[in-house]
Formats: sequence, structure tokens, C-alpha cells
Amino acid sequence: MAASYTTRSSSHPRSNKLLFRQLFEKESSTYTYLLADLSHPDKPALLIDPVDKMVERDLSLVKELGLKLIYAMNTHVHADHVTGSGLIKNKIPGVKSIISKASNSQADLLIKAGDKICFGDLFLEVRATPGHTLGCVTYVTGDGPDQPQPRMAFTGDALLIRGCGRTDFQGGSSLQLYKSVHSQIFTLPKDTLLFPAHDYKGFTVSTVEEEMLYNPRLTKEEEAFKNIMENLKLPYPKMIDIAVPANMVCGLQDVSAKPVEATSN
Repeated sequence: MAASYTTRSSSHPRSNKLLFRQLFEKESSTYTYLLADLSHPDKPALLIDPVDKMVERDLSLVKELGLKLIYAMNTHVHADHVTGSGLIKNKIPGVKSIISKASNSQADLLIKAGDKICFGDLFLEVRATPGHTLGCVTYVTGDGPDQPQPRMAFTGDALLIRGCGRTDFQGGSSLQLYKSVHSQIFTLPKDTLLFPAHDYKGFTVSTVEEEMLYNPRLTKEEEAFKNIMENLKLPYPKMIDIAVPANMVCGLQDVSAKPVEATSN
């Protein structure tokens, strides 16, 4: 059964108001996303794909905006930078790190497809999108009248703007990635906003409809996509031997702590 990770919310109804910030780390061209429920008294917030070198910037912004950071989340085990999750946990007691159980890495909460990550009265739905790595997930804002519209999907490296993540390491599979994107992302409403973990050409956002029409790889048939991915001839990632071992323990994670797995509703 799917699990729901929640924060305490007041019982009286109110309108929700999403705070959203897209942040950038230029060395690895990584996007970090800050989301918060401003209508909740605590202004609970979460960070998606924080980078260790930018933790001070991120936490300064959280403080300036008067938010209460509760989660530091990753879409997958990154190979091009060290996650900021561990540093954030050390600096703000009570923050929980999140990553997929399928990644076989360390975090406070190990999530799987169908889980909900709640912050105030807003939530993110977890969709499994392996293929770039075994443990990739996409976080999608909730579906409902009290949730942000249009919906937003944080796709990690599974789907990039007019591209996708490579599939030649960390248990990657081009056919699995193709199936993941087409079944878990392209089935979202066409106006869903897509926010990737990286961009190398200056783009910041796309939509499901745009990528279904214009993505030069994922608009191809499955076999053609596989052939493209097998012939990219990309260099060995320069940070992989440092980043992956660190990210398997969420940066500076306390490896003695026992992670919490999904529990049945």
C-alpha cells in the first residue's frame, strides 16, 4: 500500500497558496526547487534536489521567507554533484531526507510509487520513473481543487527539456526510461509544467504537450530511441566517483540511523 508522509495541519478549511522558487547551481547545471504552503500557519517547505555547494544560499532564502523546512528530497542518486541533504539535516534539526527505496541508498524516508509527501495542505505524488537510474522518481503536485493548477512535475533526470538523462550507468536502461516517460509523465494533463533537475541550454520549464511534440528523442518509436541512446558516446561523468558514494548516504547522512519505509494506510 502507498504511504502518506504528513505534517500537522489545522482543521479549519482555507485556500492554499503555493510558494515556488527555481534555483540554479551553474557548475553542474542543477536546478533545486523550493516549495511551501504559505497559507499554513507554519509555512512548511521542502527542497527538491539540493546541491551541497548551495546549501547556505538555500537555507538563507528559507529563513528570509519565514518558512519551516521539513524535507530535503532527491529525485535519484545523482552522479554529477553531491546532494545537500546531509548538510541541511545537520544545520536544521528535524528536517527529514527523502529518496526512493529502489535507489538502495540512505535517507530518513524511503518512498515508492503512489506515496504522497504532504507539506501543509499541499502534497506531492510519487511516480516511479526508472531508466536513467534504477531509483529515479518524479514528484507531481496533487490533483484536486485545493492543489496548484496547472499541475507541476519535477522529473529529475528522467525527462529534460527537449532531452532526457543518459542510460549507460547506475543500472540505466533506455527501454525502461522510454516506458517510464511515456507511462508516468506523458499521461499527465498536457498543460502540466515540467521542471527538470538540469538544463544546459538556458531553458527553465516545459510542458507535457511540448515534450510530446518536440522532444527529439522521446517522440521517436521505442527502437529508434534505444538506438539514439546507445550511440550518444558521452564522456565518463567527471564527478561520478565522488558523487555517487556520497549520495548513497544522502551526502552527510548518519548511516547508523534506520530509515523509515512506507507503511500501509
